[in-house]
Amino acid sequence: MSHLFTSESVSEGHPDKVCDRISDEVVDLLLGKYNQSRVACETLTTTNRTVLAGEIRCPEPVSKEEVIELARTAVKDIGYEQDGFHWKHMDVANHLHEQSADIAMGVDSGSNKDEGAGDQGIMFGYACRETDVLMPAPIHYSHQILKSMAEARHSGKADILGPDSKSQITCLYENGKPVRAESVVVSTQHRDGVSQADIRELVRGHVLSVLPDGWMCDEDKFYVNPTGNFVIGGPDGDAGLTGRKIIVDTYGGAAPHGGGAFSGKDPTKVDRSAAYAARYVAKNIVAAGLAEKCTIQVSYAIGVSYPLSIYVDTAGTGAVDDARLAEIIPEVMDLTPRGIRETLGLSAPIYKASAAYGHFGRVAGEAGPGTFSWEALDLVDALKAAC
Repeated sequence: MSHLFTSESVSEGHPDKVCDRISDEVVDLLLGKYNQSRVACETLTTTNRTVLAGEIRCPEPVSKEEVIELARTAVKDIGYEQDGFHWKHMDVANHLHEQSADIAMGVDSGSNKDEGAGDQGIMFGYACRETDVLMPAPIHYSHQILKSMAEARHSGKADILGPDSKSQITCLYENGKPVRAESVVVSTQHRDGVSQADIRELVRGHVLSVLPDGWMCDEDKFYVNPTGNFVIGGPDGDAGLTGRKIIVDTYGGAAPHGGGAFSGKDPTKVDRSAAYAARYVAKNIVAAGLAEKCTIQVSYAIGVSYPLSIYVDTAGTGAVDDARLAEIIPEVMDLTPRGIRETLGLSAPIYKASAAYGHFGRVAGEAGPGTFSWEALDLVDALKAAC
């Protein structure tokens, strides 16, 4: 049996990803000042304008000017110096304010309760053997193409490219396993006056360097800038918002998503931390040889410490019964908000690197100490022993 499956990615310069980066910079700023800060930061960008809003709590001083400068630095680092969106000239409005006392009361620990979840909700984690990082092939290679192009742009090797780009890969699956790319789509912002042929050949090199040997699609299914021109890009071409690329951030649609975005949230928000924990456990289950693929769901209630439910689905590939795996998980991983935060070291300023090219499928520590800790494989032995 064969089928096709498609996933997309967007670059760090995509308007929504610019917002995710700024929001995560705010998280890192506050956690760097005080590791139990509370942050829920939303960002909007449009033509030469950036607006921040949300709730924060930090005992150390955080000035409006400090946050505004942080936003400018993030945009500069991404590479926006165009007339319609320039890090130096854009207007930045900071509307962050103190966290609600009602929310704080539910989350904070006290004499009679442990730290509670920052909200109700469901979170999913997933892993499979389609790639060496235990991620679905379409989303993984979509990320890697854009990441490769961004590295070339930043280094000056591809200075004809702009920050804004998107990719999309359709994979052909045979007997449940990906065997090649059926089609590849890349749209990338570029300098005015550059020919489409030059852009196509530049992009081709990055696609070929990322895809496994023999995976390249037929020429008539390789689409580069299908509209013909992409000079105006980023927030000048389309408004951006934090949290609008949640499927790009996770598994490209190959697994369920709970609905909550990650960027701009401190680790008491289980939308983020519990999704990281679920990925951590699912990845270790697959790495331990207990399943070829694994989906985990956890659920929480605001202010309540322990998850209300744990669900495991190995899609018939498990070496251990799914119900048994669900029983084992709390034995090897503390899934309370405090347990997740402490086990994975989530109270550190480690988040800005996760704002683009996926929160999963990365290498633990790839962007500095403590980053992508949920990608580590240090639960394998404990899972094997428990089974």
